[in-house]
Amino acid sequence: MTELISLDGPDLRRTDVASVFVGQRYVRSREEALTVLEQTVAEWSGAPWPAGILSFSCFLSAEEDTVLTYAQCADGDSYQPFVRSLRGPAGAGAVEYRPRRSVVVPGASGVPRCVITATFDVDGAERQDRVMNSLVDVLDVPPAEQPPGMLSANFHTSVDATRVLNYAEWTSVEAHLAFLDSTTRVKTLRASGDVPGVRPIGFKRFHLHRSIAPRESSAAIIPVRIS
Repeated sequence: MTELISLDGPDLRRTDVASVFVGQRYVRSREEALTVLEQTVAEWSGAPWPAGILSFSCFLSAEEDTVLTYAQCADGDSYQPFVRSLRGPAGAGAVEYRPRRSVVVPGASGVPRCVITATFDVDGAERQDRVMNSLVDVLDVPPAEQPPGMLSANFHTSVDATRVLNYAEWTSVEAHLAFLDSTTRVKTLRASGDVPGVRPIGFKRFHLHRSIAPRESSAAIIPVRIS
């Protein structure tokens, strides 16, 4: 059996991650969401992991209507066969992404208490790169100009060239709400809106439910207890 440890979320700075699989499942109530989350964690925790899977995290949206799963892998070949062996919600499909570029706020500290996922529908790989680079240009500025409370923005491109995902770490929901009224928010909207062939799908706020990883692949990550 794979020995797993609990984490305070996926480590977005890992250099050994080649593929990320992101899934979303809509639920009708908090009770249904917690059932889905616990069943998913139980399935993942009870099965031996193949070597290529590095971490698995699941989240519940602030509105309690969406369950998000985020799996980091060393390659794109280990995830699908493993997930097909699982039952129930743990075996649901996911979109494969490549981690591409990150903006990390220098000197920012604190555990991410809020994760924002912003998704864009795009017309091909060239548009993926254009909107991603435009958004990085807006956010990769001196610390004094960066949104207070933002810890990082991590851009992923889907392997089918139809999506761009920004997985952003924030210190709190309140910090992100303040960002929505800021000039930086206006600049990000302009940066994505000015690229033809790019259609913003929207964003959602999530809170971590559980994050786990094999002990041997997580030597540089400090384990914490997740309630």
